[in-house]
Amino acid sequence: MIKILFVSLGCDKNLVDTEKMLGLLGDGGYGFTDDEEEADVIVVNTCCFIGDAKEESIGAILEMAQYKESGRCKALIVTGCLAQRYQDEVLKEIPEVDAVLGTTAYGQLPQVLERLLEGQEEHVACFRDIDLFPDTKAARRRSDGGCYSFLKIAEGCDKHCTYCIIPSLRGRYRSVPMEELVREAGELAEQGVKELILVAQETTLYGVDLYGEKRLPQLLHELAKIRGIDWIRIQYCYPEEIDDELIRALKEEEKVCHYLDMPIQHASDAVLKRMGRRTSKAELIQIVEKLRREIPDIAIRTTLISGFPGETLKDHEELMDFVDAMEFDRLGVFPYSLEEDTPAALLPDQIPQELKEERRDELMSLQQEIVFEKQQGMAGRVLTVLIEGRLVDEDAYVGRTYMDAPDVDGLIFVHTDQELISGDFVRVKVTKALEYDLIGEICDEPAQ
Repeated sequence: MIKILFVSLGCDKNLVDTEKMLGLLGDGGYGFTDDEEEADVIVVNTCCFIGDAKEESIGAILEMAQYKESGRCKALIVTGCLAQRYQDEVLKEIPEVDAVLGTTAYGQLPQVLERLLEGQEEHVACFRDIDLFPDTKAARRRSDGGCYSFLKIAEGCDKHCTYCIIPSLRGRYRSVPMEELVREAGELAEQGVKELILVAQETTLYGVDLYGEKRLPQLLHELAKIRGIDWIRIQYCYPEEIDDELIRALKEEEKVCHYLDMPIQHASDAVLKRMGRRTSKAELIQIVEKLRREIPDIAIRTTLISGFPGETLKDHEELMDFVDAMEFDRLGVFPYSLEEDTPAALLPDQIPQELKEERRDELMSLQQEIVFEKQQGMAGRVLTVLIEGRLVDEDAYVGRTYMDAPDVDGLIFVHTDQELISGDFVRVKVTKALEYDLIGEICDEPAQ
């Protein structure tokens, strides 16, 4: 049996694509391996959203290329955003690569792989219109057995922020039909998934292209009916699209976590305008205040960009003051990454990398202070925790609360002599707060 190794890089949306490719090839009778030396075929699903992601992708391709010599690898295939953006460069500069497939072409992976293995073709480039969906109906094959899974509800983006290359790589915004999402979520529930995390380049616009109106609240209600799904978490909500109907769904649908990932990128109106964002500082304050007024225990995560072209010291200080006042529960900061073929790359007054990183560090230091105070206030609180695993050689488990998305937010370490398994929900009283994580004990008190 031909064994295939997948290397999935970048965002959770890319991971969904990887799992769909796994489903395609699994249906075709291929096997899979985690050992590079045993792989007959290696597929690298790449990212190139920012410079660091591009470097990671190139590094992974070069690393896997070595197994064309030292292992049994007969074919090295590159998919995803880097393949879409730099198809000619990849094939020319890395001759070990046998095929590149664009972001909407991975449905042709079985046919491409068959041609390669039979020696019918060399250096294949397979691409389709980026405004189409990948041509595949295969069921996803999950890459791990965890208790959560991402559900990609839309592809592409129409926002065209000036720093972002995604629209030219992923195409226009297009929603996955609701019935397909409900079916896929049901299949995930049957595989033991307890938490669905809704992702897209922009989740809050779900449905506008298919139904003529935003349908994220209706989708939440439909997903909440699925037996076995206990938590539903929403990521990538653009602030200008958060309306009263969505807030009501967050409030009223018990399975929907009181958590919102809402990237805002900056708070200076001058910078927001140059970014091509569609909100002002006043509007951002208004939506944050409204969310907290309507849902007092909501956890709000956001992301910021430091050192955007033309960002003055005054702009940076205004952003610092904004972060201090808003006291976001979770926050990440990324130094601006100049991406070719974006409007922002042509803007004057580009900021030196050292200054971008310095401003990033100042924002994160401030956020650490905010988080530390919030963490101290968690002592004694009883929370529902989703267990994800056990700490080796300790009577302790690791889990997450509704306030924490996997991989980007904190954890809670639960001490108990009870036997728990991944996917269990337990009530935990917080006994100690660390910098970003919590420690607690199993209790019988109701969650707060």
